[in-house]
Amino acid sequence: MSNIIGREQEIKELHKLYNSKKAEFVAIYGRRRVGKTFLVDESLKGLITFRHAGLSPVQENNKSDVQVSSASMKQQLKHFHLSLKLHGHKGNKVPTSWLDAFFLLEQLLLEKEANGKRQVVFLDELPWMDTPRSSFLVAFEAFWNTWACHRNIMLVVCGSANSWVLDNLINDHGGLYGRITHEIRLSPFTLRECKKFYKSHNMAMSDYDVVQSYMVLGGVPYYMGYMKRELSVAQNIDELFWGKNSRLHNEFDRLFHAAFDSPEVVKKIVILLASRHKGFTRQEIIEKCKISDSGQLSKRLRALVESDFVTQYVPFDCKKKDIHYKLSDPFCLFYIHFVLDKVKAPGFWTSNINSQQIASWRGIAFEEVCMNHVAQIKNALSIGGVASEQSAWAQQGDDETAGTQIDLLIIRKDNMVNMCEMKFYGDKFEVDKEYDKKLRHRMTLLAEKLPKTHGIHPTIITTFGLKKNIYSNIFVHQLTLECLFK
Repeated sequence: MSNIIGREQEIKELHKLYNSKKAEFVAIYGRRRVGKTFLVDESLKGLITFRHAGLSPVQENNKSDVQVSSASMKQQLKHFHLSLKLHGHKGNKVPTSWLDAFFLLEQLLLEKEANGKRQVVFLDELPWMDTPRSSFLVAFEAFWNTWACHRNIMLVVCGSANSWVLDNLINDHGGLYGRITHEIRLSPFTLRECKKFYKSHNMAMSDYDVVQSYMVLGGVPYYMGYMKRELSVAQNIDELFWGKNSRLHNEFDRLFHAAFDSPEVVKKIVILLASRHKGFTRQEIIEKCKISDSGQLSKRLRALVESDFVTQYVPFDCKKKDIHYKLSDPFCLFYIHFVLDKVKAPGFWTSNINSQQIASWRGIAFEEVCMNHVAQIKNALSIGGVASEQSAWAQQGDDETAGTQIDLLIIRKDNMVNMCEMKFYGDKFEVDKEYDKKLRHRMTLLAEKLPKTHGIHPTIITTFGLKKNIYSNIFVHQLTLECLFK
């Protein structure tokens, strides 16, 4: 267990399910490379009776691009048969259908059964096994519904294709309706977990650098594992995206080809969302991406939200039906901004580390870091136990009044609103006369939209705090990076 960072709650849940006295069907889902397989391997080390992983639809060639050629049903069955043989199956005949394949699995489990001991079956990347016209789901349903659910078995399934997992397992209305006994949504690391990860890999990184790495890698453990301790964060970024053997230069394509059956449509949506900080409504997505308003769009948007790529919210002062979707995944935001359809020379990041372009990007990226750590911000404000909701707000200006935009409002049930500003600087941030005037303008406009019973607490989250001057006291609450690591 010493090899795993964080995931305390998920580990506890898996142990509890293993020790239950009934059949369990556990579905674990989350974006590619977030650590689903590692979680199962570490949590249930030495307890897995049978394991198998579907063949990936994504292949890479020597030209560093991505090829998609889904493994056929025949290849998937042959691969499953090899897994059976590795676990003790003696037969040499490859099954020709999934019904036969799961029957062989049942026979193997019966042979390995010992005094009623708990058996764990781990099927990794389950969605990839469901190739066209394979009748995989029919056989899988039969395996669970007519056999496994009546035995001392813990069935654990994983998948990066969250849309498939949600549609066919968790929200299924067919043969697997209500059969999942537990679901685990695995999200990227928090900053606290990132810090622990780097420390466990003997990487000396300041909180400032951990945040910068999060802005690029989004707390995805697999990506973080590529970081080299002898290089600076900037040098690592250069090597990962623009180096000779850049590990992540094509990861954006891999992400969506491995997880969605219509990756080009999904990428089009994601690229659109990256173009506006506050996001877009469903209708705007339909119009700008020129796609149909259908159930398929609903499934894709839901899968993007469940995969932690996109955040769904209703902007302040909007109706509940005015749902906005905004891209909140740091990796995708970075990739689209600096890598997608762009040609950069090796060493681009280190050569431009102090440029205005990167400084401006850091400011926006830090806002997403804070948005992904709202729970930590609430705790730092001592309002973790106060019912609240967070939102963003923008108001267009006119000939008489300047518009405004507030990226984070924490609207509390105790009649207070934290109007949050997020600033990423290499030193203490200084509030000058112009910024003070802008803040007071925002407070005036916001107050006009709030009930008379509500008060406003200007709140700043910045790297190293504020320089004390005649304007700095406008902020009721001043938080630093430290609070985001709690």
